[in-house]
Amino acid sequence: MSNSSSISEFLLLPLADTRQLQLLHFWLLLGIYLAALLGNGLISTAVACDQRLHTPMYFFLFNLALLDLGCISTTLPKAMANTFLETRAISYVGCAAQLFFFLFFLSAEYSLLTIMSYDRYVAICKPLHYGTLMDSRACATMAAAAWGAGVLYSLLHTASTFSLPLCHGNVINQVFCEIPQILKLVCSSSYLREVVLLIFSISLCFGCFVFIVVSYVQIFLAVLRMPSEQGRHKAFSTCLPHLAVVSLFLSTAIYAYLKPPSISSPSMDLMMAFLYSVVPPAVNPLIYSMRSQEVTDAVRKVITKCVSLAVNCPSFRIHAL
Repeated sequence: MSNSSSISEFLLLPLADTRQLQLLHFWLLLGIYLAALLGNGLISTAVACDQRLHTPMYFFLFNLALLDLGCISTTLPKAMANTFLETRAISYVGCAAQLFFFLFFLSAEYSLLTIMSYDRYVAICKPLHYGTLMDSRACATMAAAAWGAGVLYSLLHTASTFSLPLCHGNVINQVFCEIPQILKLVCSSSYLREVVLLIFSISLCFGCFVFIVVSYVQIFLAVLRMPSEQGRHKAFSTCLPHLAVVSLFLSTAIYAYLKPPSISSPSMDLMMAFLYSVVPPAVNPLIYSMRSQEVTDAVRKVITKCVSLAVNCPSFRIHAL
């Protein structure tokens, strides 16, 4: 039996047992992390620099890219460091901070995806009112609300989780700190409060899910009524990337948190954690760039400009000579 006040660190789940596999996982994670940084960095830079992309849809995409950068940077660097250094330790404060930022970016992203579905609903179902309902002030307010909701949500859960007494050691069967694994360490008579809070959170998430589904039902009905095939194609091209991102995000997160305990195992928990915390931030830029020609063109311009600056840099010319 141990008390939370005497715990100074937690032990995370190792990615592999042998050194060769550890190094293989390290380089694999490093590649995924660098790809996510590059993709989301290019998306955010392209949206910020290209005047044609200064619209509500791409403003929200800019925020989504920033949240993806934060989300994947909260979990992967520590997992890579532990793997490379052959350690499992994370400090008590570090675990609390990781949980806070992970929940913050995750909940803010879900809120933002809900707002983006409303943006697509207004653009397609109420096009004459789009300029009024989605002006710059309204967009900034909604984006700020998403970020603010993330802060409140993560603060509430982190404070509630780490105020519970721990009676089952300090070993977390995951490569990063997450609520379901921490609750397994909590004294059985004390975790009811966090369970109630989780049920309330699931209810809010389900409400957002219903809002997204209803929005897209209305969108698809409106698109199918369009007389022009070109108009239908353009409407679908702006909606399908968002729908793909929402589906990927929700399917992996729901399965990770709501799967039956009977099918739970360390390897399954590890795989699902990577699916909902690593895959969406790494894949989202690819989804949007493949489905949006405007984003592809803007990203190409950013890459061309960066290459041009590098080639024309004096130090580059000196090394080349």
